[in-house]
Amino acid sequence: MKLQLLSDLHLETETYDPVAAPGAELLVLAGDIDSSWAAYERFAGWPVPVLVVPGNHEFDGRDLDQARAGLQTLCSRLGFVLLDRATHLFTDRQGQRVRLLGATRWSDFDTFGEKQRERAMRAATYFLSIMGSTFNGCPLDAAAVRELGLADRQWLAAELEQSPRGRWDKTVVITHFAPSLRSADPRYGKQPGTASFCNADDDLIPRADLWLHGHLHCRQDYGVPRGGRAPTRVLCNARGLQHKGEHEAQTGHDKRAPAHDPLCTVEV
Repeated sequence: MKLQLLSDLHLETETYDPVAAPGAELLVLAGDIDSSWAAYERFAGWPVPVLVVPGNHEFDGRDLDQARAGLQTLCSRLGFVLLDRATHLFTDRQGQRVRLLGATRWSDFDTFGEKQRERAMRAATYFLSIMGSTFNGCPLDAAAVRELGLADRQWLAAELEQSPRGRWDKTVVITHFAPSLRSADPRYGKQPGTASFCNADDDLIPRADLWLHGHLHCRQDYGVPRGGRAPTRVLCNARGLQHKGEHEAQTGHDKRAPAHDPLCTVEV
């Protein structure tokens, strides 16, 4: 099966016209498509099914619980599948059954270990101030984000522990936040703020056949070995902000690849 992957289009400010990739059987929107939600209308009537995983900016200026319910209503109206701690089974043209697991996978700030957690949480204050969101009636802070992140991880780990038992052939995980420090943007290096972008889910990655993410405004494409089986491919096709040149800068893990490919597809 061939998937098209887009994320971090930031259509609340960016000018961009999405195009369907030839041969794709699914479109995956891996978060931060439009903080206003208005641009989701552009994907209505897309030639293939559309799967949506919320990014952090889909919650900008909103209460998280109300926003999650609102996104579900929006996706249902547009005919999309919202993957917000949810599973979707898809059978491709060849009859292969693919299990898709989706969650925002908020930061738990343990990227650099427990001893660096407090420092990483302090660094998140700037990003959270930009969002201006609330959770349980209070401003969204790093402690609340960690709570959400741990719940996301617990859900993913439980799902990835399940045996196929003939129900599916391949597993694809889609998160907005990155699952590994290997996805860190090389322009900024490994600093406390990096924990607001990358989690330490390296132990979970080998349980999937493919892991798609966004959030980092640079292209990433690498393999994670898993003993005797084909490596798990980790792929990010974030577009980023044009005024910063992020849509064209060659800054990813693979320096030969452009940061964003509007027709990016991946085989499962």
